[in-house]
Amino acid sequence: MNSYLVALVGSLLVLAGIFELLRRRQLSEKYAVLWLVVGVLLLVLTIFPRLLSSVSRAVGIAIPTNLLFFVGIVFLIGVCLHLSWEMSRLENETRKLAEDLAILRLELLELRGGEPRYPEPGQQELVADESAGRPAQD
Repeated sequence: MNSYLVALVGSLLVLAGIFELLRRRQLSEKYAVLWLVVGVLLLVLTIFPRLLSSVSRAVGIAIPTNLLFFVGIVFLIGVCLHLSWEMSRLENETRKLAEDLAILRLELLELRGGEPRYPEPGQQELVADESAGRPAQD
């Protein structure tokens, strides 16, 4: 009974943590549904521990924890694959934005009639703000 209470409190804490991240807008709505489903499934399996045994027997797996580990590993591989895809997409978008910014800076410089000036690595380039009469950071 003691381990049952620990598992129940742990499941409720995971679900509360998901809701808190959502409330603080630190977890995107894009991923919220996925993590809420995981939290609710964890709570259901904690409340009804025999459910995992029944499902594992129906699937043909002898030890219920093996089913739980298998599903968890497949889930984590799916999350890693999705995050790798997102990171690749964002890297391509960042590269394209940097290229577009470089082209726009060059066009602006050509319109002003100046020569291209390349800042030293690690330094921020300053562009003259003609309307205010003082240099402004770009």
